[in-house]
Amino acid sequence: MLLNPRPDPSPAAHDRVYRGLRTRVMHGEIAPGQALTLRGIGREFGVSMTPAREALRRLVAEGALTLSSSGRVSTPELSDDRIEELAALRALLEVELASRALPRAHIALIDRLTAINAGIADEIARQDAVGYIRRNLEFHRTLYLRAQAPAILAMAETVWLQLGPTMRALYGRLRRQDPPHFHRLIIAALKAGDEPGLRLAVRSDVTQGLRMLTG
Repeated sequence: MLLNPRPDPSPAAHDRVYRGLRTRVMHGEIAPGQALTLRGIGREFGVSMTPAREALRRLVAEGALTLSSSGRVSTPELSDDRIEELAALRALLEVELASRALPRAHIALIDRLTAINAGIADEIARQDAVGYIRRNLEFHRTLYLRAQAPAILAMAETVWLQLGPTMRALYGRLRRQDPPHFHRLIIAALKAGDEPGLRLAVRSDVTQGLRMLTG
């Protein structure tokens, strides 16, 4: 029986578990195909099975987790077709976000993106896959917040969520030594006010790596 020393302050407990698991999946902390159990989640977050179950249901609905006919909940193992579909979605959504952000891309934003990119280099030097994914998403989110298009950004984050475990697998295949080449092109295009260059750099950045997984 799962011990729970304090009552779950619903819905706060459910939201805490949901946000914690969501972050772990998005950042690739959970490998593709890894099973999650109510008991394990309850132990990790110090909650009863009810908020753990509700958090899992919500993540399954978002596509972050899959539910088999036997009731097994796990992170998705994406087919090549699914990876291609999600890469195409990233290209559509994120190119639009970047384009909308460009008129508001002042020097402070460019400096912040440059600093984040330097942090990505640090994560690569440490061979920290989760740190790399977290910083990479921070780079993109920081830019896209300037678009002031919350509905489009929410859709993009849902795609990131579905791709999190797969991005972890991609990192292992790339064995990066340097920060993403297209991030430098994104920053250069922002500095120059070059919308076609920015759109091309973002599209290339969000699709090129994923295509390596389907080759």
